[in-house]
Amino acid sequence: MARRSRPSPTRRIGCGILLIGLAVAAFIAFRFVAGWSEDGPAAREVSITVPEGATLSDAAVLLKQAGAVRSADAFLTRAKFFGGSTPIKAGEFVIPAQASNKDILAILQGGKTLTRLVTIPEGMPSILVYERLMANDQLTGDIQVPEEGSVLPDSYAFDKGEPRAAVLKRMQDAMTKLLAKLWAERAPDLVVKTPREAIILASIVEKETAVARERPMVAGVYANRLRAGMMLQADPTIIYPITRGKPLGRRIRKSEIAAVNDYNTYAMTGLPKGPIANPGRLSIVAVLHPAQTKALYFVADGKGGHIFADSLQQHNENVRKWFEIRRARGEL
Repeated sequence: MARRSRPSPTRRIGCGILLIGLAVAAFIAFRFVAGWSEDGPAAREVSITVPEGATLSDAAVLLKQAGAVRSADAFLTRAKFFGGSTPIKAGEFVIPAQASNKDILAILQGGKTLTRLVTIPEGMPSILVYERLMANDQLTGDIQVPEEGSVLPDSYAFDKGEPRAAVLKRMQDAMTKLLAKLWAERAPDLVVKTPREAIILASIVEKETAVARERPMVAGVYANRLRAGMMLQADPTIIYPITRGKPLGRRIRKSEIAAVNDYNTYAMTGLPKGPIANPGRLSIVAVLHPAQTKALYFVADGKGGHIFADSLQQHNENVRKWFEIRRARGEL
């Protein structure tokens, strides 16, 4: 009976090495595939900013630096293999804690960038617009205090690291565009004859009332006073040359009421030299479409709004009532 030959030691070693190699290759392949969708290393959400023109390779380095991926090279290789041909976007992205390579690429390719907002309230003077932009540590570069009345109050999106000058330009471009549109749609026979005069008067209306429905009426009163050659007598115009529009923090003094300057409408007829704040859209619309009224006066009504009067006699009675309210409150 023939005897079956045994594999030589060399052949057995070769087979063993082959099996080990196949096992290693299988493990590497498994890890390559599994690494695409397994949880990432970030313990908390992180943000990265992908600049304009950045490549996927650049993004991989940024992700590694932020701790969102374990290896920039491994992420890049997997992304090219599994991710398709959709390009990544530029912008600031929030990467959730433990986001997988797959999730991260989806965010970079089609997710929403992080929205950062800076808000300019209606009636904010330009000195405070300047201070707000300069205090925002997500913006870069210096700016000058913008021209009063040149900024449209609104919320503006910006990218981390964006120059302050670029954000300010968007604010001013928005005002230029809106004013041109509203001026083209203005009512006929207005007392204001230029867009700049409209902004000046709108800034006074803005500072005189916070009640939106009152603005056309306040604008109507001031239009009537301008036509009659009366002083506007708007308290905010006393304050502006003292504080540049910041809160005064005390009562107005008699000497300040009598002060002669380019803004104080208690000491001059007509409009001030320039705006005293950055008016919002509703105040501009009110000036360009004022209420048709005979009223020449208004005073606070004690409820957050104002009461209007056609005659000085009516106004004086309204003022008397207002002082009674203030005395009852202990304000006088």
